[in-house]
Amino acid sequence: MKFRFLTHPVFIIFLVLTIDQFSKIWVKTTMYLGQEFPVVDNWFFIHFTENPGMAFGMEFGGEYGKLALSLFRIVAVSAIGYVLFTLPKETPKGLRVCGALVLAGAIGNIIDSAFYGVIFNDSFNQLATLFPAEGGYASFLHGRVVDMFWFPLYAGVFPDWFPIWGGEDFLFFRPVFNIADASISVGIALIFIFYRDFFKSPSKETKEKETLS
Repeated sequence: MKFRFLTHPVFIIFLVLTIDQFSKIWVKTTMYLGQEFPVVDNWFFIHFTENPGMAFGMEFGGEYGKLALSLFRIVAVSAIGYVLFTLPKETPKGLRVCGALVLAGAIGNIIDSAFYGVIFNDSFNQLATLFPAEGGYASFLHGRVVDMFWFPLYAGVFPDWFPIWGGEDFLFFRPVFNIADASISVGIALIFIFYRDFFKSPSKETKEKETLS
């Protein structure tokens, strides 16, 4: 009971955002864009990259696509937050935790998109400075999302008989991501895994009690 706050959505959101933003600001202010160093042998790297679009380094539709995506994220986060904090009391705690993970991750990447272009200068061939005198590298809502975790676990070649990519090189896991991306992915994955527990119908006994009450 003492540590019940650990599963409270507000605490989870605060914790994820703190770790996410700390890691991004640390990378942004101590590494050049494209710089990397190994953490564990040759399969876990800190690799500094930025993307102007979606999660895991994917991009979306240029400047107008970027603006549309940022606005969509804000609307989506507002909707998720409303649903999360208006769930009925009998909602499974696990579902609340998953919702908090997804919401925290979405907010984390929105912060980058909305503010990083304003408060940081560029990271090309230099260490970025927080609140530079000359101003930031982009306008509000046009910032780039900072990614840094890279797990190139296995490199190989697709067999010739493989459709489309036969004979081409492949790398698993290619995308570079951040804590916010991981938080969203874990939250969604857990919802799928425990879908039946989270959304199971009330038992016959419960329905009878509700009818009698």
